[in-house]
Amino acid sequence: MNLILQGLSVDHSTIERIARLVNGKHITVLHDNVFRCEEVQFSESLKAEVDSACFAAQLDYAFTEPGRKLSDFRLVAMDMDSTVITIECIDEIADMQGLKPQVAEITEAAMRGEIEFRESLTRRVALLKGLDASALQRVYDERLKLSPGAERMLAAVKAAGLKTLLVSGGFTFFTDRMKTRLGLDVTHSNTLEIADGKLTGRVVGGIVDADEKQRTVERVCQEIGCSPRQAIVMGDGANDLKMMGIAGMSVAFRAKPVVRAQADVALNFVGLDGILSLFE
Repeated sequence: MNLILQGLSVDHSTIERIARLVNGKHITVLHDNVFRCEEVQFSESLKAEVDSACFAAQLDYAFTEPGRKLSDFRLVAMDMDSTVITIECIDEIADMQGLKPQVAEITEAAMRGEIEFRESLTRRVALLKGLDASALQRVYDERLKLSPGAERMLAAVKAAGLKTLLVSGGFTFFTDRMKTRLGLDVTHSNTLEIADGKLTGRVVGGIVDADEKQRTVERVCQEIGCSPRQAIVMGDGANDLKMMGIAGMSVAFRAKPVVRAQADVALNFVGLDGILSLFE
């Protein structure tokens, strides 16, 4: 295997120390702050050692198969909140109602897998009842920011011929705008019910939970004629684990520990474009 090491700032002595740890045959400088150790004999015990050393040094790492190309994949599927964008939209909407701490607490518990997502969303949306719908536009205009590296990553995957899917337990108000802004192929999320210009505290139709996220990835793969093993799936919360579990490559981005532990790749420090360094 190859071992890719990358960070926002890299101490070369740390790279050399980790290369000795894995007994890598060669170190190749790929880009600024991106290095490849070649001919590494992978084992789970070695991965645990590398994980500990890299996290302490604020480095991201990935064991990769030599020769793997981005174009070997057909789809990139992404969660939205705290993955493609830096915020949890529902928490920011709640802030307009003076309820951010209460809603954020439920959000965090759901992302850690402590509360079933469907229940958590229903409880959080109910707290928004009576809020003026204009709050959604304010959140989009004033608070929504793309995660570092998002646009560079998307430009590269599109250039390689991959389709893009944004599948979110968040809301269509935001995913529709992300689809236009980023030129995405498919989006799927929840619809907030609005009556007389105010949120009713309910969602319209089915809830996009972990099972629905998985089904959506499977459906889009079928539509474009590929296997889920030809999909790269990115997420940060427990409700992303099912769709990540069927992917050919799962990427945990600034994710909860339960997600980092199960993902093929964890990006804790670099941006979303860090996945580009994993391919030749």
